[in-house]
Amino acid sequence: MAKNDESSNGFSDAEKEAMKERTKELKRQKTAKGKADGEEAVLEKINEMEGEDKKIASGLHALIKENFPQLGFKTWYGYPAYTKDEKLITFFQASKRFKTRYSTLGFSEDARLDEGTFWPTSYAVLEWNDKVAAEINKLIKKAIE
Repeated sequence: MAKNDESSNGFSDAEKEAMKERTKELKRQKTAKGKADGEEAVLEKINEMEGEDKKIASGLHALIKENFPQLGFKTWYGYPAYTKDEKLITFFQASKRFKTRYSTLGFSEDARLDEGTFWPTSYAVLEWNDKVAAEINKLIKKAIE
């Protein structure tokens, strides 16, 4: 359960909102006409963000668009997300969404980040800079191999 949950019973308001977003996304996917529709939805979500969240999400989107043209765009529970062969690979969760102290870059089980029997599937991101971009570029490259 999210940190900002006000009760020990049920879902937080942020979790309920994420579920509503997912329902909308599933409906949108049924009528989507291609990659451009997915990118439009991702850009809408990025434009709703503020401050460092928006800077990180914008940087991530530009990095993916420039270096990984084979990836598709979609939203996933209201997060900007990127796919390969229509399978979720990575997503960006803004810190403001669940009132956490950092944003998160997450990877799905379809991302090939495997290293033995133990490896990370999400990363805290505090800011966007060249060093962060280079590390994320390496991760995505490995994830889609």
